[in-house]
Amino acid sequence: MAEGYLKHFLKDKADVYSAGIEAHGVNPRAIVIMKEDGIDISNHTSNRLDEYQHLDFDYVITVCDNAKERCPYFPSSAQKFHSNFPDPAQAIGTEEEILQVFRNVRNQIKEYCKKFVQENFS
Repeated sequence: MAEGYLKHFLKDKADVYSAGIEAHGVNPRAIVIMKEDGIDISNHTSNRLDEYQHLDFDYVITVCDNAKERCPYFPSSAQKFHSNFPDPAQAIGTEEEILQVFRNVRNQIKEYCKKFVQENFS
């Protein structure tokens, strides 16, 4: 979700890469709730951090405490940013209740990404 919003808010101002500690695929519920907000992430891929070790990043953003703790050292002068969002994939309940958790997290990530772009790319 963060990749989708960062690409949306940054337009062509920066290249955005997304990766995790493990590759699990893009969650179908994330695709649904992002589409509700006009962002299509259906073509995004699930990548691992080691796929991008050859790149020199300006910014590294972690979006959960697990990633921050396990995020490898990037041999660059990348500025690091962190926010711990709940993992909506862990939600339980009815389908609508789970989708509502995804929406809540989506909205938090959207605001975080908007603020990040405003503060770092204005």
